[in-house]
Amino acid sequence: MLKTILVNKNNKIKDTYLNKINLVKTKDIDNNDIYLEEETYNSYLKLRNFLLLKNIEIGISSAYRSITNQIDIYRELKEMYGEEYAKLTVATPGYSEHHTGLAIDINIKVDGKYPQNNKELEQQAKYYENIFKYLKDFGFILRYPKGKEKITGYNYEPWHIRYVGFLPANLIMNNNLTLEEYLINFSGVIALNKKSGPTSRDYVNEISKIFGLKKVGHTGTLDPLAEGVLLITIGKATKIAELLTSTYKEYIAEVIMGIKTDTYDIEGKIIEKANIPENINLSAALNHFQTTYLQQVPIYSAIKVNGKKLYEYARNNEKIELPKKNVTIKKIELLSKSNNKFTFRAIVSKGCYIRSLINDIGLYLNIPMTMSKLTRISQGDIRIEESYTLEDIRNNNFKLLSIEKCLNYPVIILDKDLAFKVSNGVPIKNNFNIKDKVIFQDQNSKLLGIYQVKNNMLVTWKNF
Repeated sequence: MLKTILVNKNNKIKDTYLNKINLVKTKDIDNNDIYLEEETYNSYLKLRNFLLLKNIEIGISSAYRSITNQIDIYRELKEMYGEEYAKLTVATPGYSEHHTGLAIDINIKVDGKYPQNNKELEQQAKYYENIFKYLKDFGFILRYPKGKEKITGYNYEPWHIRYVGFLPANLIMNNNLTLEEYLINFSGVIALNKKSGPTSRDYVNEISKIFGLKKVGHTGTLDPLAEGVLLITIGKATKIAELLTSTYKEYIAEVIMGIKTDTYDIEGKIIEKANIPENINLSAALNHFQTTYLQQVPIYSAIKVNGKKLYEYARNNEKIELPKKNVTIKKIELLSKSNNKFTFRAIVSKGCYIRSLINDIGLYLNIPMTMSKLTRISQGDIRIEESYTLEDIRNNNFKLLSIEKCLNYPVIILDKDLAFKVSNGVPIKNNFNIKDKVIFQDQNSKLLGIYQVKNNMLVTWKNF
């Protein structure tokens, strides 16, 4: 369950969330029983203990509220001060962050006591500024910061903090964002250094959890056995996945000769064995495949035929005609050979399966072969040296690549009139001598969209 759930004046909390929330009991500053979401509570204790070392003592004045609690609070304020005041001060029942169990109103003890009323609380606002810089290290953000009232819908509340998780908190606080801005605008591409074992989808799911974002994808699937560069797209960058996939990819592959498996890799079932002839001219064989040719898609792949993935046919022992695709092997070279193994490097086009390439090399030499290891060392211009492990990302030790950085298209900054047209998807004249696609930004370097040439005009390809 993502800790970045958005509950505000326009987003009502969902019953599905309320049914799953795991609450723990603690005490507020008046020693009353209160409840917090479990992970939030544990992080709050760490924050509180840390601040005690700095001679700052905090306590909770308000945490989880049920819908019924919120109704009572709203009704009380409405009766005392009027509906307008109630709307500005407390959320409408169902639209309060306190329903999540992730939001906390904290009080700071000053001169040995906590504030006794709202007036005293507001007078202590200056003391809260001393703790803002520490919040992100414990997964918290200042939920309603100063100057962001139009975005959050609430006045500045230095005492209202919100748990979102370590990485989202750091990205939000370091970039002076609100939760709304983070969820809507945060986007880019991460070069992930995938390890052998998990699937590409496993990594997408984990990145989604770490960032607290639902809009996460990947380009250029790597098999579980494979390692190396896997481009993860986040937010608006998911719109350019097909452009990233279309670039050339570079691999280093290890091959075992003398055996063939049903999956064309070492994790499959051995279906053929043979002795290895002497004096094999591997370099010449590899050179033969430095071309464009029609490659058969392996039966153990996720390509769909008649609405069903090929590996499903294989697992059910169903016969199916395997599709073929034109692929280009731009460059291929032998790196090493030892006994029954060799390694090679290849730069290949979109859609090329290295497993199938190895099988085709084996068929060409009349020797069964299977892939034992595969590392993608680059995708387009992004190399493995620029990629990050999952642990790097968890620790906020990574660089997010912008959409502009990942695409080899000209970037043009537009004046106000043209920027307005482009942001609304209006075709414009090709006065920029664009041959294919172009990236448009406004004068604040904000990405507006990607346009392409059509009938001597520039028209929307992707609008951001």
